[in-house]
Amino acid sequence: MSRVFVAILLWMCVWVSCYGDGDYLLYKDPKQTVSDRVEDLFGRMTLEEKIGQMVQIDKSVATVNIMRDYFIGSVLSGGGSSPLPEATAQDWVDMINEYQKGALVSRLGIPMIYGIDAVHGHNNVYNATIFPHNVGLGATRDPDLVKRIGAATAVEVRATGIPYTFAPCIAVCRDPRWGRCYESYSEDHKVVEDMTDIILGLQGEPPANYKHGIPFVGGRDKVAACAKHYVGDGGTTRGVNENNTVTDLHGLLSVHMPAYADAIYKGVSTVMVSYSSWNGEKMHANTELITGYLKGTLKFKGFVISDWQGVDKISSPPHTNYTASVRAAIQAGIDMVMVPFNFTEFVNDLTSLVKNKVIPVTRIDDAVRRILLVKFTMGLFENPLADYSFSNELGSQAHRDLAREAVRKSLVLLKNGNKTNPMLPLPRKTSKILVAGTHADNLGYQCGGWTITWQGFSGNKNTRGTTLLGAVKSAVDQSTEVVFRENPDAEFIKSNDFAYAIVAVGEPTYAETAGDNDKLTMLDPGPAIISSTCQAVKCVVVVISGRPLVMEPYVASIEALVAAWLPGTEGQGITDALFGDHGFSGKLPVTWFRNTEQLPMSYGDSHYDPLFAYGSGLETESVESIVARSTSGSATSTKPCLITVLVSATICLFLFPSLSRVLRR
Repeated sequence: MSRVFVAILLWMCVWVSCYGDGDYLLYKDPKQTVSDRVEDLFGRMTLEEKIGQMVQIDKSVATVNIMRDYFIGSVLSGGGSSPLPEATAQDWVDMINEYQKGALVSRLGIPMIYGIDAVHGHNNVYNATIFPHNVGLGATRDPDLVKRIGAATAVEVRATGIPYTFAPCIAVCRDPRWGRCYESYSEDHKVVEDMTDIILGLQGEPPANYKHGIPFVGGRDKVAACAKHYVGDGGTTRGVNENNTVTDLHGLLSVHMPAYADAIYKGVSTVMVSYSSWNGEKMHANTELITGYLKGTLKFKGFVISDWQGVDKISSPPHTNYTASVRAAIQAGIDMVMVPFNFTEFVNDLTSLVKNKVIPVTRIDDAVRRILLVKFTMGLFENPLADYSFSNELGSQAHRDLAREAVRKSLVLLKNGNKTNPMLPLPRKTSKILVAGTHADNLGYQCGGWTITWQGFSGNKNTRGTTLLGAVKSAVDQSTEVVFRENPDAEFIKSNDFAYAIVAVGEPTYAETAGDNDKLTMLDPGPAIISSTCQAVKCVVVVISGRPLVMEPYVASIEALVAAWLPGTEGQGITDALFGDHGFSGKLPVTWFRNTEQLPMSYGDSHYDPLFAYGSGLETESVESIVARSTSGSATSTKPCLITVLVSATICLFLFPSLSRVLRR
C-alpha cells in the first residue's frame, strides 16, 4: 500500500508541475523528449526572456528580484566568491537556492544554472579536497585516475548545490612562461586528449546508444562540464596570457584542436572561448572557428560561453565601443555571456541590435535552444533546488585518499643518487633529519592558484590539509627526530648530525596573467637554501611549482630531485614515494629547460636540448616490492652462492629501517 501511495504522490507532483494554473505545459513534463520540451518552451518565450537566458552574472550582483525580472539564465561565483568565510556546504546550498527561487518565479519558471571554477577539486570551498593541478595529473599518464577525480569533484560540487563547473582546461601549454601552464595537462596534445576522460567523471559516461556530440549529464551527483579555452590559449607568443597565437591552420588544428574533438565526442556540455587571439583575430569574435568549426565541423550541440568580461576585451582598451563588441561576439557564435556585473548594459545593447536587425533573431534562437538543451539534459527542470544530501561528501576521506593517490602518481623523480647508491627510498628510522625550505610547511604554496581565492594563499589557515612537513612527521619512525628550519644556515646544519635533509622549494601562488614570468626562478631564498643545505648534508629537493623552473645551477649539489608540481591538500602522497610505500612512476608532461633563453622549446623542436626531456622520469619500486623480490630470489635456491648472500645483505643493510617496519606489519 505504501508503494502505491508514493506512486500516486509522485504522479500528483508531476501533474501539478505540468499543469500549473490548469494549462498543460509540455516543457514541464519529464516524460516528453528533450527536443520536444526545448521547442515547446522556446515557442513561449519573448525576446526579453531569450536574451535573459544568454546572461551570466556574478553572485555579487544577483538578487531574487533581478533573477525574476531579467530572466537571468546563469549565475557564477568568480574566484574566491563565497557566501561567507569558511562557508559550509549547507551555506552554499542555501545561498544558491535563494537565487534559484527568483528564477523559478519568473513567468516561465526557467531555472538558472549556477557555475563555478572547480578546476582541481572544488577549490573555492573551505574543507574541500584539493587535487593536484592539471600539470601534475598529466604526469600520471593515467586517464582512469583522472576520471575518478572528475567523479569525486562532481559530487563535492553538487554537495554545495552547484550543477556546473568551468572545467576542464584542455589547453596545450607550449611555453612555461605562460601563467596558466599548470592548468594544462601537457605540451603534448595526445596526453591532453587522453585526459579529457575527466569529462566522463564529471558528467558521467553516456550510454552505448547515445549520440556522440550531444551534451550529457548522467545524474544528480554529476555536473555539466566546460572545455576551455577555445582555442590556442596555450600557444601565445612568449607565453603571454590572453595574447596572440601565431600559427597556420594546420598548426592550430594539429596541436590545439584535437582535445576539443575528444571532449565533444565524450558529451561535454559547454565550451568556453579563449581571451587570446589567433593570428591577430580575437577568439571571442572569430566566427570561422566558433560557428564554422566548433558548431559546424565538430558538430558541437551544447552552448558556447564567453570568459569573464571576454566580450569587453574584444576591444582595446577593454569596453571601448561595447556595442560593437557585443555584436561581434554574438555573431561569432557565443551563446552565453559571462558579463558578469553590468548586465543591464549588455541586455540593452543586445536587445537594440536585434530589434534594429543588426543581429538576426535566428542567432538568438540558436543560442537559447542550446542553453535550454543543456538545462533539460541535466535534469535542471526536475531538480532545480539543491538539498543537503551530498554534504558529507565535501572533503570526505575517500576523496582525500584519491587525492593522495594522485599526488604520489604525479611525482616525477628526476635524479636519485647513482645506480650503485640511490638516495631514495629514505629510511624512516634514523637519529635526526632536517626538513627545510619555503614550501615545506605552507599549504597555500602546495595548492597553488585557484585555491580558496583566485590567486591562492600563503600559509596553513585557509583550508584543511597536510603539508609536506606534517606528512614527514607522520611517516617517520617515532624515534626519529624531525627538525624543521625554513632557512637553515650552514653553522646550524654543521652543528647537528642530520642523517639527511628534505628541502622543499618552488613558486609563490598565482593565477592567469599574474603568473606570466620570463625568468622562471624559484622563490627566494630557495637557491640559498639549496646551496647551504645540500652542500652540508645529503639532501632530496622537492620542487613545488606549476611548471619547470631554473634548476641546472643546483642539480650537481642535489642528491635526489623530485618534481611535485602543485599537489594540493594531501601532502602525504609525497612521503608515500619518498619513504618507499609506493614507487615513483610519473613522467614529465612538459620539457624541463636548461635556461629560459631556449624558450619556447617543445619535444621535437630542432633546437631541443633540455635539462630533462619530455617524458623523463626515473621509476623505483616500493620497499615492500624490493623485500618481496629479494626474499623470493633467495628462496629459489637451497644453496645460495656467496655473491647472492652478499648482495642480499647489502640491500638489507641499506634499507634496514624500512625493511624492519615492513616485516613488523
